[in-house]
Amino acid sequence: MKDRIIGIDVARALAIIGMILVNFKMIFGQEGTSWLQNFTALFEGKAAALFVVLAGVGIAFMTNSAVKNDDVTKLRQVRKRIFKRAILLFVIGLSYIMIWPADILHFYGIYMLFTLLFLRLEPIISLLFAVGIVVLYPVLMFFIWYDLGWDFSDYSYADFWTFGGFFRNLFYNGFHPVFPWVAFMLLGLWFGRQDLNNEKFIKRIFFICLGIAISIKLLSMALLAFLSEGNEIILTELAQVLDTSPMPPLPIYMFSASSIALCVICSCIWIAKRMQHGLVIKALQSTGQLAFTFYVAHIVIGVGLMEVISSTSLGSFSITFSVVYAIIFSAVCIVFATIWMHYKKIGPLEWILRKLTT
Repeated sequence: MKDRIIGIDVARALAIIGMILVNFKMIFGQEGTSWLQNFTALFEGKAAALFVVLAGVGIAFMTNSAVKNDDVTKLRQVRKRIFKRAILLFVIGLSYIMIWPADILHFYGIYMLFTLLFLRLEPIISLLFAVGIVVLYPVLMFFIWYDLGWDFSDYSYADFWTFGGFFRNLFYNGFHPVFPWVAFMLLGLWFGRQDLNNEKFIKRIFFICLGIAISIKLLSMALLAFLSEGNEIILTELAQVLDTSPMPPLPIYMFSASSIALCVICSCIWIAKRMQHGLVIKALQSTGQLAFTFYVAHIVIGVGLMEVISSTSLGSFSITFSVVYAIIFSAVCIVFATIWMHYKKIGPLEWILRKLTT
């Protein structure tokens, strides 16, 4: 797959914009207009899942040639590069977790290390393993209380900086725990091993996943309505198990988010192929190529700026402000990316990451 698939970059741009929207709502405040609350809820757990699936696709792209040609030397070199990036991302994520507890990068690094084990295996194995992790995850909840360590009133984790607490948060009940979230990256690895220039395959995956996503949502809504019998307290309790929200990451969420991620990716590939010279597609392509830069920037710059210029404490803003600020920040990112990629071939932090891990 020598030619860059523009749709992958476009999907990555949508993922980072979705994450900015969700994270700004969580950081700045989410009280206020109900329709905005419902709108932003659509992206919770879905944008981050898309981001991780795309990472798996990226790893597949990096290794497809070596795996196909059974080039052991090249595969070893790429594996070493991925290993270095995984460690660096893990360290970067931990370095600012005090200002952003919901960081995904340190989880992301571990997903990458785990995915290295599947590079030379048949793609179907990574897919089956992903399904297995998702299905078996609820079994852990019979042995370890999911809420252990959490104070969900302010999303603080009491013993995060202890060995046991950190290990539990990382692998079991953090914001994006390795199990089962690594399944998203393994799904991406499987998808990236396929012929993504095959339009029939793209359409088939799109409609299959669209059907799965709709069916899961309808099933969730039906079960919640039937079992709660209109009781709001019971509905709230059942929603933790039967809704498609990401915490806890039960199968109904994992399969829903996986299906939506593949739907978005397939749509982006199909649309971008037909509109690749359009201004919007080019702008989103550039934005997707700077995804790592913007992920770090939306916390360091986006949040940091408001802390400096505003006297309002974080978490006290209205959801209207959070959404509008997210849109403005995303628009600035798109403009910056368009200008930057006109003169450069790689984003600023992407360049640093490449230099440090080559």
